[in-house]
Amino acid sequence: MRKLVDRIYLFLIFLFLYAPIIVLIVFSFNNSKLRGSWAGFTLKWYKNMFTDPNILSSLKTTFIVAIVATVISTIVGTLAAIGINELRGIKKSTILNINYLPVINPDIVTAIALMGFFGLINLKMGYTTMIISHIVFCIPYVILSILPKLSQLQKNTVEAALDLGATPSYAIWNVVIPQIKPAILTGALMAFTLSIDDFVISFFNTGQGVSNLSITIYSMARKGINPSINALSTIMLVVLLILLVIINKRNEKDKQNNLF
Repeated sequence: MRKLVDRIYLFLIFLFLYAPIIVLIVFSFNNSKLRGSWAGFTLKWYKNMFTDPNILSSLKTTFIVAIVATVISTIVGTLAAIGINELRGIKKSTILNINYLPVINPDIVTAIALMGFFGLINLKMGYTTMIISHIVFCIPYVILSILPKLSQLQKNTVEAALDLGATPSYAIWNVVIPQIKPAILTGALMAFTLSIDDFVISFFNTGQGVSNLSITIYSMARKGINPSINALSTIMLVVLLILLVIINKRNEKDKQNNLF
């Protein structure tokens, strides 16, 4: 009886969390623009999405920024995490505390700080500033995703590689990184998701004619949400779910290979 009650509570919690997403998916097939009534099944909003120049342009910008920010922040975050893991004492705790600041800070603080910095160095607002701001925003999350995996590695692994004649760079690329690959993929996925999802930092650090999906949706919200946004959100959700399944399957396969 106790287990049944726990399962019911768990079901209600997940229903509460995911009910808005379910409603969004359902109304992406609604034949009416009104969100409070069902007027029949249709795919016209998906068709409109692929013909709307504003949505397509913002979608392109979103993925360009997210991909570039993910690649750079993953590389920088991985190397930074390896370096932080080798530190000890007050140096390590100080750098970790500094790394926590962008995570703990409200997004608005980071956004305004970056905007002020770009103004100080007279960097023109646009693609460059948006990409840089997303990289700065994502790096701490990548570091925090990789550090726990690094702490699980045997301390003598790198030392053994060095004793056998490996250079430090060779030991990092061929000994350390293969063992923390699942954590790197997790950090990259988190960076990609955060970049796509971000609005505040993008809004304060964009320029004329550069708009990602979050900014476009915000602009539409002031005069009524276009139901095509529901269709776009549904497609993005499905793509992310497929990506998560692929990564989880790959991680399970890697674990099984390591056991044997």
